[in-house]
Amino acid sequence: MRSNMKRKEFIKKSAITLGGALVGPYILPSGRLFARTGAEKAAHVVMVMFAGGVRQQESVLGRYLEDSQGVSGAAGNIMPNLFTGNAPTKKVVYGLDIPGEPKGTDPIPRIVSSPLASQGLVFNEVTAQSAGHYVGLNTLITGSRGIAQGLKVRPKSPTVFEYLRKHRGFAATDCWFLGNGIGNSTPLLNSSDNLDYGLDYGANMFIPPVTFGSFGRTVLSNAKPYSNLELEPMYNMKSFLDQSFALEKSLQTTIKNTDEERTRVKAFIRNTYTKQSLGQIAYPPSGSGGDAVNVAYAGEILKEFKPRMLALNLSQVDGCHSNFTGYLRSLHRADHIVGWLWEFIQSIPEMKDNTIIIVAPECGRNLNPNPILDENDWLAFDHSDRNAMRVWSVMVGKNVPQLSVGDEDNPVGRLTDIVPTIADIFGVYEEVMGSGYIDPLAMSQFLRV
Repeated sequence: MRSNMKRKEFIKKSAITLGGALVGPYILPSGRLFARTGAEKAAHVVMVMFAGGVRQQESVLGRYLEDSQGVSGAAGNIMPNLFTGNAPTKKVVYGLDIPGEPKGTDPIPRIVSSPLASQGLVFNEVTAQSAGHYVGLNTLITGSRGIAQGLKVRPKSPTVFEYLRKHRGFAATDCWFLGNGIGNSTPLLNSSDNLDYGLDYGANMFIPPVTFGSFGRTVLSNAKPYSNLELEPMYNMKSFLDQSFALEKSLQTTIKNTDEERTRVKAFIRNTYTKQSLGQIAYPPSGSGGDAVNVAYAGEILKEFKPRMLALNLSQVDGCHSNFTGYLRSLHRADHIVGWLWEFIQSIPEMKDNTIIIVAPECGRNLNPNPILDENDWLAFDHSDRNAMRVWSVMVGKNVPQLSVGDEDNPVGRLTDIVPTIADIFGVYEEVMGSGYIDPLAMSQFLRV
């Protein structure tokens, strides 16, 4: 028994050393399969997912407290970087805390010169495919409805990363997923277990609060890049372990990077910890906690790798289940974070004027509240009814038309449209739609207009 335990512990440690943990980048080699492609609309795509559920009423509709708490005259736009409209003037509690002033009464100033909705393509009323968190994220990542998709397993349908790596030939370091935590299924969204695609075509992944938090500093900050001479005995040992313990492809657990990519990612980790210790990581002006951590380290990845496809999720709005005031503040701050990220992208010469950003929630929230009251005696909201199936999307950047589409009486599009839209941007629309795994009712948003 003790011998078996030692063997299991050795395998576990070897896997972490050679393959990278879930919270870090997956480090193993890359295959490419080039296919016929069309013309690209832009060289880079950044997708921001509002994970946790966002009500139409407080976001795209700019209703603030009118529809949620029945406060007459308290409408207004609390997401000025994304949407147009005047800010609320009544019962303002969603901003920053200023010493000596009531809590949250100082809204964060808009960062972008004009709201993104006025610069690009807005779908005001999109149909989500589920009111649930994971299925919603799965839908955004795969373009599949995923109704039967379980928790703590990889998606059954290919992810957008796999489509782009297989059909467009992108390298592992061209595709990144940044999750907000290691709970539930988040660490598994960078690749499916689909036999036609799978981990060979997955994205590199960080969970910034963990990877670059105290745990990550302990485990990864002193990682060294190995020479090919040093790597050879390690690969021999890995091959022995794979053959001895049946770690065949069907049980593969890591993304494949080339040796060059592996070395580059390790150097990036080491350099990022150095920048972190020197206070050189750029954060949005509103602060460095919560969702801002994901966005800050997304910025570091964008600077270093100039990835073709990067997806990240923002999850603090999920507090709406029990604290409506906190939800409003998180929504306002998430808007600020998106504005900051778009401006940050413009500071990278290779990405400026050649990038498209896509922003969408994973699901909406209920029309009617639950009975939980917060510090302002405002009711909270869950997500389970028809209103929770109402979402929106905003797309801005190169070759994106300036247009506003749909309303409550005329919904246009489905949340499963996002992956086909990204495929269209990169010129592999026909290949992706022909895979057989995309929602058959989905289509590129460019084609919907």
